[in-house]
Amino acid sequence: MSRMHGPGFHLASALALLGLVAGQWWLSARASSEAAAAPPRALVARYDPLAVARAAGPRVENAEASIPPQCYTRTGAHSNPCYACHTASQDPNGMNDWHLQEEYAFSDEGRVNHWTNLFVDRRPGIAAIADDDVLRYVREDNYGPLREALQGRPDFAGYAPDLDLAAGFGPDGFARDGSMWRTYAYKPFVGAFWPTNGSAGDAFVRLPLAFRTGPDGQVSEDIYKLNLAVLEAAVAGPAKLPAGFAWPTEPLDERAVGVDLDRDGRLGAATVLRGLPTHYFGGAARHPVRRGVYPEGTEFLHSVRYLDPDAPGLMAARMKELRYARKVDELDRWAIQRAYEEEFDSRQEGQLPRWRGSPEVGLLGDFGWQLQGFIEDEQGRLRLQTAEEHRFCMGCHNGIGITVDQTFSFPRKLPGARGWKIQDLRGLSDVPAGGHAEPEYLTYMRRVGGGDELRANAEMLARFFPGGALDEAEVRRAAPGGDRDLAWLLAPSRDRALALDKAYWLIVREQSFTRGRDATLAPAENVHREIGSKATELAAAETRWLDARLQLAWPEVQALNHGAP
Repeated sequence: MSRMHGPGFHLASALALLGLVAGQWWLSARASSEAAAAPPRALVARYDPLAVARAAGPRVENAEASIPPQCYTRTGAHSNPCYACHTASQDPNGMNDWHLQEEYAFSDEGRVNHWTNLFVDRRPGIAAIADDDVLRYVREDNYGPLREALQGRPDFAGYAPDLDLAAGFGPDGFARDGSMWRTYAYKPFVGAFWPTNGSAGDAFVRLPLAFRTGPDGQVSEDIYKLNLAVLEAAVAGPAKLPAGFAWPTEPLDERAVGVDLDRDGRLGAATVLRGLPTHYFGGAARHPVRRGVYPEGTEFLHSVRYLDPDAPGLMAARMKELRYARKVDELDRWAIQRAYEEEFDSRQEGQLPRWRGSPEVGLLGDFGWQLQGFIEDEQGRLRLQTAEEHRFCMGCHNGIGITVDQTFSFPRKLPGARGWKIQDLRGLSDVPAGGHAEPEYLTYMRRVGGGDELRANAEMLARFFPGGALDEAEVRRAAPGGDRDLAWLLAPSRDRALALDKAYWLIVREQSFTRGRDATLAPAENVHREIGSKATELAAAETRWLDARLQLAWPEVQALNHGAP
């Protein structure tokens, strides 16, 4: 329930951003000169993904757009979805914001809920859209046209999509286009990230060139795999590494670096990383390995997609959003802690957020991440988000207690070889969160009293809360050893999937994203329109938990570490 924002200032971050802005200005000036001399045909494009953001300029009506809609939940005394994000954090995350389960720590501006789409009754609009029409819509590709429209644009200094999704991925998750993006499968974060609540999504990671090359400067897939395995263990491993810590990996060629990674006394193909090395390998040999911190230059790409009830993993071709993040500044330990202190102080003082950057280059958070996003225009084509729409991304990726270096999905990657594949929930189980014995999603449903933060998912309530009480035995069917999987637990019915698609399509047609992006089927009831008392009902009832963890207690990891949580 926090007001997440970024008033902190780090010199290296600022210089990096100034460089981007300067580059953008120079490119724009050069483009204007070239365009004047270019033939008219060269100036004609199918559409301009940058036009809406440029027309909107820096205008922002909701200065607190970084407060997500879920933070306005009407909890009552016993429904606590807040624990999932606001918890006793783990080093180097210094937010430690569990108290936000007990108070709405908003500025005066943030006390009014601007996400009014939550209260719109979309049932008449949904009924007016035919199933065949929405299926046809969600099965169209809008990513390819975005790539084509931005390819070679000299007047755009932001991220131009360079991953060729149509070319696909190899059996080890590497993009076949040579871009060195790698796809990975992960256990979705609780609540809003579940397909039953409206969207599916996949994710991709790419490390900087030095992490992909050997000491000779030549690209080496073996070196790249080694460094990705080390990074995975560094961010997904337990907060306190047990003695003899081990992490499962895909087969790694130890001979490529001359290091006995699995400590079996010989150099060969290791499938276990025992202990964390002090530094990365190959061209990145001078770069130290830091627990819970990504190296500068790390990139993530994430698509948010419509639901296709007939597609594997429910993943529709059409994207609702394309999100990009790049670590432009790897802060040292002092700077990280100082940024958290400034975030806490400014929140206590009720200050409004002040984000650096622009849609053209992305917004820069306090912890070195540059975020940029694309969203649909009224015709369903992906366009650059406006300044206000970009702020929506910052709330969850700049200073909450649960994240690992401001990220969610990679620390939840399926361990080792089985995680290097396209996202798919089939065959996955509801494993516990780190330090827990009970299944993670079961714990969430217990503490929330529903299948989403707002307790608005009527289908989940009917399936798992018959008579208003959680049927734990039914939910446990998706836990390890059960007869079901996460695809069964989290998938909506066909009717619900199509209704959610239609509800979001209505928002797209309105272009009303600044009033909310949640595909609600009926007006939400468990949401505050305005915050009265700063204290939540949870405070008086003392219904709070400080044990939320992003990392997971994977059975194969526990087996390697003799049952360590």
